[in-house]
Amino acid sequence: MAAASDPGEPAKGKPFKLLGILDVENIPCARDSVLYGSLGSVVAGLGHFLLTSRIRRSCDVGVGGFILVTLGCWFHCRYNYAKLRIQERIARDGIKNQILYESTHLDPERKQSKSGS
Repeated sequence: MAAASDPGEPAKGKPFKLLGILDVENIPCARDSVLYGSLGSVVAGLGHFLLTSRIRRSCDVGVGGFILVTLGCWFHCRYNYAKLRIQERIARDGIKNQILYESTHLDPERKQSKSGS
């Protein structure tokens, strides 16, 4: 009998693809952007309908709200993701150099301590 997967583990089934092209599970920021976009479309469309009582125009506003909020969240999240990756790369290189040059004549900390004494 196969053991059931834990609630914290992701399912090993078929990945969820939005419109057949966007793999929401594996692309960073895709899930949040689509969720916030759908919430933005409901808020924009419902708000416009409550203000004007025009059904067709409210649907158009909802679609526009979805596009704007999704793209806004996508670009904001991807910018922060890229910035984080750059910071991680700089930290990784610094740690690698620290390990490589520690206790050698090329160690910058060792040169500073010799010049001070």
